[in-house]
Amino acid sequence: MVAYLALDVTTVTSLDLDAVRGAYSAMALVARYVIVPLALASVVIGIVNALGTPWGLVRHYWVLVKFLLTLIATVVLLIETQTVRYLGETAQFAADPRQLPGTLPHSIGGLSMLLVILILSVFKPQGLTRYGWRRQDQQARSKRAGAGTRRGSVG
Repeated sequence: MVAYLALDVTTVTSLDLDAVRGAYSAMALVARYVIVPLALASVVIGIVNALGTPWGLVRHYWVLVKFLLTLIATVVLLIETQTVRYLGETAQFAADPRQLPGTLPHSIGGLSMLLVILILSVFKPQGLTRYGWRRQDQQARSKRAGAGTRRGSVG
């Protein structure tokens, strides 16, 4: 994402027409062959990890928010990739590709979302969802019932 952002800044700030054309072309390639596959993989891996750990997918607010942000970012990315591809193709034939609209706000927004997702992953704020509370209560009851059964059979 940082490399993509550097290319995006180049399209907005460079005075060199060839550099701007190259940056738009590189952005299209990086988005299509690197960022999109990694974004889709992060959604799939996130679901698998969440369902395979005690955190669960909908038990804790931070996991749920992180998942929703990842989904939103991926959908926006898929939509924006069409624009980036168009800009990459158009820049090759434009007399002045510096006149093309940049995608810098999307790049900054995408990087910001990734940072929020990273912060949620590192700090794991407390807070159970309603489902998480019910699950926790059911597990506590199951443990108490199991302990009561074992105590009763010993005496």
